[in-house]
Amino acid sequence: MGNSVIIYPMKTGMKIALLLGFILLSGCARQTTLTQVHPATTQEPAVTVEPTVTPTSLPMALKVNGEGILLSEYESELSRLQAALTELGQEMTLEEQKERVLGNFTDELLLAQAAGKSGFTVTDEEVQARIDRLATDMGGVEKLAEWQSTNGYTDETFRVALKRAIAVAWQRDTIVNNVPETAEQIHARQLFFKNEANAIAALAQLKKGIDFSTLARQQDDVLGGDLGWFPRGVLTQAEVEEVVFTMQPGETSEIIASNLGYHIVNVIEREPEHPLSTEARLILQEKALATWIENARAASTIEILVP
Repeated sequence: MGNSVIIYPMKTGMKIALLLGFILLSGCARQTTLTQVHPATTQEPAVTVEPTVTPTSLPMALKVNGEGILLSEYESELSRLQAALTELGQEMTLEEQKERVLGNFTDELLLAQAAGKSGFTVTDEEVQARIDRLATDMGGVEKLAEWQSTNGYTDETFRVALKRAIAVAWQRDTIVNNVPETAEQIHARQLFFKNEANAIAALAQLKKGIDFSTLARQQDDVLGGDLGWFPRGVLTQAEVEEVVFTMQPGETSEIIASNLGYHIVNVIEREPEHPLSTEARLILQEKALATWIENARAASTIEILVP
């Protein structure tokens, strides 16, 4: 590969890991506990999630805007995470495990509560239909019951978790599907150097009239430094993006320093509404969900009730 990929992020899914929702909606494999969530291609029919009723006499692990997660549910999820870590050969401190589980439950409650405020409801019939489909996919009711037992679920706690997961998925999809399919984008190419002296020498050559593409091909004979089309918010190097979006087609930047090295960028094309690539839209959806979660947390009352 040439240097043209240097400022692009690795391909990722949604970084808010809604553990239980993903497990229940994706096939019940234990190892998916650590899998990141990708936006779904379809939405549940919009029809208010009723808050999960948790008896106040039972010990709680977490409360978000007054709605809680039972200590027993928290402990079961912590055990599932620990089992997954062991199976995958991964390590995480107990404090990190607790933070992960509490953080995921917080995000799930926030998303489910928002779905309810938007008028989305999950009926007992729908939950049963999901359970029936899961049982069929897993090879029968006995197989599902075995999976529930292995993973620390009772029939009641599984239904509660599944009901919340359906609401979480609906709200998540609502957020990510609001990201448009087009955006202002720039098509550019770059020269990239680890050494500043080399970048200075290249810029001097460009200013003497050497064609940008000539130097780019010398450095990257595969892509010629082509970065393709990209919108704001996709490049990993904010310093590069900030400069590039002040430029017009045909313009070449000065040297732009980043934590990776030194960039010289040439803008080829610019359009106010250009179709987003699948990867670019996925990154923007990921950021939209992360921003939504951050704002929802800031506006909510979150009580951690476990040490």
